Amino acid sequence: MENIALAEPGAHLSIWALFIQAGWVVKLVMIGLLCASIWTWAIIVDKLVAYGRMRLALNRFEQVFWSGQSLEELYRTLADRKTSGMSAIFVAAMREWKKSFEKGAKSPLGLQTRIDKAMDLALTREMEKLEGRLGFLATTGSAAPFIGLFGTVIGIMTSFQAIAASKNTSLSVVAPGIAEALLATAIGLLAAIPAVIAYNKLSSDASKIAVRMEGFADEFSAILSRQIDEKVAQKT
Repeated sequence: MENIALAEPGAHLSIWALFIQAGWVVKLVMIGLLCASIWTWAIIVDKLVAYGRMRLALNRFEQVFWSGQSLEELYRTLADRKTSGMSAIFVAAMREWKKSFEKGAKSPLGLQTRIDKAMDLALTREMEKLEGRLGFLATTGSAAPFIGLFGTVIGIMTSFQAIAASKNTSLSVVAPGIAEALLATAIGLLAAIPAVIAYNKLSSDASKIAVRMEGFADEFSAILSRQIDEKVAQKT
């Protein structure tokens, strides 16, 4: 166990001073938690912006899709663009639709199945983008308090060792060492609380976006199913 000397009685108890006085293990814990906190906030800001853009994109696509524009025209407009959300699902379904008819698809059931699989795959990819890095928030929210507690325990143990060596248990001697140890727990909570709150909110937002995209996929699948039936009826 590392040996550190207690701060002098009446030592300055600013956060920076407590960090400097802490042992190297506690310092590593604090630095790691601070880095986790910074990365957590970076993810939060990025996801809030990304989800806001996704909602706007969904609204714009739904307006165009239900405006009465033909599916072929809409597909030609989006086929060569970088798509996301409902646009990606639509393009994936239309691409499979066109490929199948170009090759002379004979089984309506097989065509419908392939289109549904193409949309499911596109939806899965979009959800992976939406939920990417949310796992880090969950991990930080659950692990950061315990990591901070580990730093606190190490700090308190070394403080008691120094107290035993100095044989002085006055509050002015004990307080700085205990304070610097508890700082690790405070930093752990500083990292964990925003991570937990953000994870719950962002997970809920991602689920709502997913429900909208799944609903569109189901509606579009029904539209294509009717068109497949019409084409089959025309051939017969």
